[in-house]
Amino acid sequence: MRKIEAAKITKAVMELVRKASFFLRSDVLSALRKSYMIEKNKRAKKILKAVLDNAAYAAKQKLAICQDTGLPIVFLEVGQDVAVHGDLKAAINKGIKEGYKKYYLRNSIISDPLHRGKPEFSPCIIHADIIKGNKIKLTLLPKGFGCENKSQLKMFKPTAGIEEIREFIIKTVKDAGPDACPPYVIGVGIGGTADYSGTMSKKALLRKISPKNSKLEKDLLKQINKTGIGPMGLGGINTALAVHIQAHPTHIAGLPVSVNISCHALRSASVTL
Repeated sequence: MRKIEAAKITKAVMELVRKASFFLRSDVLSALRKSYMIEKNKRAKKILKAVLDNAAYAAKQKLAICQDTGLPIVFLEVGQDVAVHGDLKAAINKGIKEGYKKYYLRNSIISDPLHRGKPEFSPCIIHADIIKGNKIKLTLLPKGFGCENKSQLKMFKPTAGIEEIREFIIKTVKDAGPDACPPYVIGVGIGGTADYSGTMSKKALLRKISPKNSKLEKDLLKQINKTGIGPMGLGGINTALAVHIQAHPTHIAGLPVSVNISCHALRSASVTL
């Protein structure tokens, strides 16, 4: 049994806060550069240039990519042969709080969702999976709420076909319009339960953007980019950078589908201890 000190986890989370907040993922940057090269709409091209310039300036000056530094979501993969010396949950939240304070990021978390109150730096949201081995992988996804507010869940009848699901995904993007700062990355979770499909739709955002997508993902991306919403809603052929789908077995009587939209500032960072 391998032991990991809670303090080491806190330090690692603080570093993830820095990386995710200041440096746009390389795959997202590559996708944005490609979009800039192929965009023909002058206003859209200008916006994409501003987005790329913003990411470069944030990295150079060690500043937040976006003023909405998000609600931090931590995905844990915990090896079954690992023993944490200390409180794992407390260690993660301490790393979030200290990282956000150290790097002058916005405190956006309220403890009472109904009565609101003074914003704080934590607690974050933690999703944990048990895996084989003696290591812990931590992935931080700071999720801004301009795009999070456009999430959708639909409990389809089990007889629903792919075309109905396709229409729901595209409609969700159309309903978001320019409000969630396109170009988007669209995460989709199909199956499981209502809550698990939502988790899968967020995990889908962590997948690296690449040409190696399924036919359904490619078809959806083409259809979404034909909507004409474009970067920041100013038209053009780049409404989305990618569509990523995750699926899981579900009950014979149901078919949950969740769509989670990320703005162009899709921020995440990972470390394995």
